[in-house]
Amino acid sequence: MKLLRHGLKGQEKPALLHSDGTLRDLSAVLTDIGPATLSPAGLAALAGLGASTLPIVPQGRLAVPWTGMGKFIAIGLNYADHAAEANMPIPQEPIVFTKTVNSAVGCNHPVVLPQGSVKSDWEVELGVVIGSRARYVSEAEALKHVAGYCTINDISEREYQLERGGTWDKGKGCDTFGPIGPWLVSADEVGDPQNLALWLDVNGQRQQTGNTRTMIFTVAQLVSYLSRFMTLDPGDLITTGTPPGVGMGKKPAAQFLRPGDVMTLGIEKLGTQQQTVFAWDPALIDG
Repeated sequence: MKLLRHGLKGQEKPALLHSDGTLRDLSAVLTDIGPATLSPAGLAALAGLGASTLPIVPQGRLAVPWTGMGKFIAIGLNYADHAAEANMPIPQEPIVFTKTVNSAVGCNHPVVLPQGSVKSDWEVELGVVIGSRARYVSEAEALKHVAGYCTINDISEREYQLERGGTWDKGKGCDTFGPIGPWLVSADEVGDPQNLALWLDVNGQRQQTGNTRTMIFTVAQLVSYLSRFMTLDPGDLITTGTPPGVGMGKKPAAQFLRPGDVMTLGIEKLGTQQQTVFAWDPALIDG
């Protein structure tokens, strides 16, 4: 299933994308797509509805595909070739940091640069959505706790992340720095998460090309690893690192986002996103 939420801000309605390409309304069945929906029982109930019997509706503004995200957890340097372009060693254990829940926006939402930002960067990444509580789970059992997957742009302000001391978090959690979607695709429809092509363009020029098979730590390893340090609850999101081609690593000179730039990105089976970059404007964040 491809689940999504659409409509005006504060008035989003749940829907699913039918195999025939039509959008089917779920609002008569669900108040919203939340953690309970993402549980194995919740997804099984939706799968049994018979999508062809649901009303067809036009698509509105796309929001984050589910509500109730308690944690937005990120993994750094999870592709060896990206670590090389960043001049950083390949990690022996996953590098873990957080993005704020406030950074999460719909897939086509404006990306608003923080005040004074000159080093904001792009990162296409596979997102992993938790469907059932995971605490000290084994790698063998880890994927049973995954509801589905999504496309994420882990936008990063490199000066804030790397040059201003402390942790990476302050360069990762700015408002609008986590576009998600267009859909949450159920795990059964995705199949093997370690064989998905990723790509990202800036202003029509290909910048990133990769595949999740080259991850250093697999999805199963990451879910298991994180569950040793924190309880993963339904609705929590893990973004799993980016392949090479980020602006910071460009030669002979780094390339960073400027107002007016357009990012287009996608992951095989998970859909595409597009964002336009804007200078600081809180009305665009709150709109």
